[in-house]
Amino acid sequence: MNFRLESIEDINRVAPKFVAAIGQARHLAFYGEMGAGKTTFITGLMEYMGVVDHVSSPTFSIVNEYHSDDYGKIYHFDFYRLEDEDEALNIGIEEIFDENAWCFMEWPEKIDNLLPENTVSVYIKTEQHVRIISLDL
Repeated sequence: MNFRLESIEDINRVAPKFVAAIGQARHLAFYGEMGAGKTTFITGLMEYMGVVDHVSSPTFSIVNEYHSDDYGKIYHFDFYRLEDEDEALNIGIEEIFDENAWCFMEWPEKIDNLLPENTVSVYIKTEQHVRIISLDL
């Protein structure tokens, strides 16, 4: 399933369709080059999901935790700066994955061996100034 974003405003149109498409999935792995729009899209999803806190990239903290009255706990991970999977284990990634919480993960290839089996892969790429978001369900 693919979604096209021709502008940032399109996130408001795509977010409800995206959340409906993933169904019961709670672990989402976002793949894309630097600058592809992973953080921007995740921020838009969280706004749609009712997160009222300021959403920012967890590049230096690795994980940020948010709450939505409608969707519950949401974790936003950025594994870009990890040197190895042990660093993810040290922050308690396995315990977080065991929660019934949403997990939006940027740079999941850094922890490939730790990703839960039911993780949905989301690919973001740019084609002539249009973002294409593809779901691998």
